Amino acid sequence: MNTQKTSKGLVGAGILSALAASLCCITPLLALIAGTSGFASAFSWLEPARPYLMGVTVLVLGFAWYQKLKPKKAKINCACEVDEKPSFLQTKSFLGIVTVFAVLMLAFPNYSHVFYPKTESKVPTTVWIESGNVAETNFEIEGMTCQGCEEHIKNAVAQLPGFISAEANHEKGKATVKFDKSKTTTEQIVTAINETGYKVIKQEGVNL
Repeated sequence: MNTQKTSKGLVGAGILSALAASLCCITPLLALIAGTSGFASAFSWLEPARPYLMGVTVLVLGFAWYQKLKPKKAKINCACEVDEKPSFLQTKSFLGIVTVFAVLMLAFPNYSHVFYPKTESKVPTTVWIESGNVAETNFEIEGMTCQGCEEHIKNAVAQLPGFISAEANHEKGKATVKFDKSKTTTEQIVTAINETGYKVIKQEGVNL
């Protein structure tokens, strides 16, 4: 009975630590799907702890597999003993499913961007090239932790009527937005970014 409880505890701890390690990048996607982007950066504070949470996940699940695969002590046959069939939650199959889930969660920041819609210019190319109203602004943004955060910000500014293009880099904490200044202002872009939960702390504009 104690072994079964330990096994369940290890599996539960593995799932929780894997979820916690990827929560900072899962939240922006959930916010986008729910249409409540304001809490997109709610768990960005977990990013510094991510390497430790990943380590805990690997250690916990590694120990769970050790417990599952280690040779069992031979039992003394006794007529009074009845071998109980373990539940699915105690099987190698379930532990395998949990392990695959944990790996997918730990790797989520590396592929989260594929779930975001492609950003497209709201202004036809021939129009903005000839208009002379094109501006480009560089923003320093606080709170980005992965590619999903980059896509969340790009998706937010892409909703503005004068949007042309956007690039973001979570490692540098910066984003560059190109837009038609006759249709959209820098202030509107700042507001759109801040409404996602991330925060613009500096901006620098360049007219093209």
